[in-house]
Amino acid sequence: MARSIDIEERRRSVSEAACRVLAEDGLGALSVRNVAAEAGLPPSTVRYVFPTQASMREHTITLVFDRTRERIDAVPADLMARERAHRIVLELLPLDDERVIELEVYLALGNAALTDAELRPALDRVVREMREWCEEILGLLDVPAADREYEACRLHALVDGLAMHVVRLAPGESGDWAIDVLDRHLDGLGG
Repeated sequence: MARSIDIEERRRSVSEAACRVLAEDGLGALSVRNVAAEAGLPPSTVRYVFPTQASMREHTITLVFDRTRERIDAVPADLMARERAHRIVLELLPLDDERVIELEVYLALGNAALTDAELRPALDRVVREMREWCEEILGLLDVPAADREYEACRLHALVDGLAMHVVRLAPGESGDWAIDVLDRHLDGLGG
C-alpha cells in the first residue's frame, strides 16, 4: 500500500512540475528533462511514473481539473443559493497565481488535445465538467429547465472568455471588473 501511495504522490509532484513548465515555457518545453529539473528529480523517475508523454499530459490536465473540483466541492452547501452560485463561478476564473497556472495548463493541453487522440478524452471530460458546473449554477439560480441548455452554453462561453482576459492582465492589475460582469450576468438569470 505504501508503494502505491508513494507512486501517486510522485505522480502528483511530477504533474505539478509539468504545470509550472507549461505555464512558464509553453507546450514545446514539456519534456522529461525539463519536468525532471523542475521537480528536482532524475529523468528516470519521471519516466517511471509517466512512461509516455501522453500519460504525463493526461495526468497533468486531470490534476488541474481535480483541483478545480476540490475548490468547488469546498464551497459550503449551506450558503444562500445566489451566494453559492457566485462562489462556484469565481472558482472558474484565474483570480490568483494557482488558477493562472491552471488556466495556462488547460490552454496548452487543450490546444494539444485537438490533434492528439490520446489526450482528447481528458479534454472532453474537462469540457463536460465545465458544462456540469454551469448547469449547477443555473439550478441554484432557479433558471427554468427549458432555458438551461442555452443558458449553460452562454455561461460557459462567458466564463471562458472572461478567463482569457483575466489571465492576460498586467501584474497587479485587478480582475474585479470580470467578477462584476459575472455577478451582473448571474443577477440577470436568477429569480
